[in-house]
Amino acid sequence: MPALTSIRTSAGKLEIVNQLLLPHTVEFIEIKDIQDAFDALKSMKIRGAPAIASLAALAVSDHLSRALESDPAPEWLGSVDGLKQHVDAILAHLFTARPTAVNLGAATRRLSKTLQAAAEAGQDPRGIAQALVAEAKAIDAEDVGRNKQMAKWGGEWLVERVRAQGGSGAGLNVMTVCNTGSLATSGYGTALGLITYLHETGKLQRAYYTQSTPYHQGSRLTAFELQSLNIPSTMLCDSMVGSLFQHHNIHAIAVGADRIARNGDTANKIGTYNAAVLAARHNIPFIVVAPVSTVDLEVADGSGIPIEQRPPIEACLVRGALYPTVVDENGTKQQATVMVTPENLDGIYNPSFDVTPASLITAIVTEKGVAVKKEGEDSFDLTPIV
Repeated sequence: MPALTSIRTSAGKLEIVNQLLLPHTVEFIEIKDIQDAFDALKSMKIRGAPAIASLAALAVSDHLSRALESDPAPEWLGSVDGLKQHVDAILAHLFTARPTAVNLGAATRRLSKTLQAAAEAGQDPRGIAQALVAEAKAIDAEDVGRNKQMAKWGGEWLVERVRAQGGSGAGLNVMTVCNTGSLATSGYGTALGLITYLHETGKLQRAYYTQSTPYHQGSRLTAFELQSLNIPSTMLCDSMVGSLFQHHNIHAIAVGADRIARNGDTANKIGTYNAAVLAARHNIPFIVVAPVSTVDLEVADGSGIPIEQRPPIEACLVRGALYPTVVDENGTKQQATVMVTPENLDGIYNPSFDVTPASLITAIVTEKGVAVKKEGEDSFDLTPIV
């Protein structure tokens, strides 16, 4: 199976894999304009904090590149003020698509700073647009290298911790939540990257992953990635985490993050907090793996992280392939969306994220290293790893 990817660019075309159809259908959708990118982000055709930041940046790059090549050029490219107003409006619009994921905000702020710096340097509109295109492409390109670095940091930290406690550092069983691999990033992944690194270095025995309802990022996407990588793995329902910890030797839980506050409180896929509470009960290390861009030093703690509320209907529906399998004339598996609840429920609670307190987190890993709490403290000093 070819390497999985969430975004691909070739011959001036920007495409994303429609993650709503995975794992049964691999369909790439062309992102033709800024609104296509916004809709893909909002509908979760693409998801994962690093991946959505990359798509937003590449969509801006593609939009500006088309403008630079057009003849006549659009009116807004005729002046610095016109360009600034146009780009600022685009960045503000894209930012509203997924408010919890700080990587998206980091990407839009980075492009805003590039715009401002180029304007203050006296560049003309075309020069400013070219600088923005280069910066946007850099945001995407940096992701894979830093993912591999943080995966190594986190993997080696876990191996050494197990050895320090009398273990061999091999035969490790690691559980994860949601999807944090190549489909959630530009490649390799964060928490799933750590699992991949342990597998590649012969230290992993088995990966465990929750279904991660209601979107089933675990059972649809993480399962698909682990299969493609030939990593031994076991799926479990979200409500089975406690049972897993009671009956199996789990060496660590590794999760990604959508936003990490200054004290280490971490917003991630709903269900992460549940897993952290159970991990603490069973004395299992709980590791957060995320790039520096996910750390929001302007937010003191988790109470300041905005939590996205998804449409209630999403918690009532499940999409998948028909079973027994039915294929069409093109050999494509037929899929359907079904409602698993009664219609017209009075109330549905459907937050996309929860916040795990720093007190329940053992280590936070970025591409710059590993942070742990000082003895007796409930918060992190993240200064060395940001």
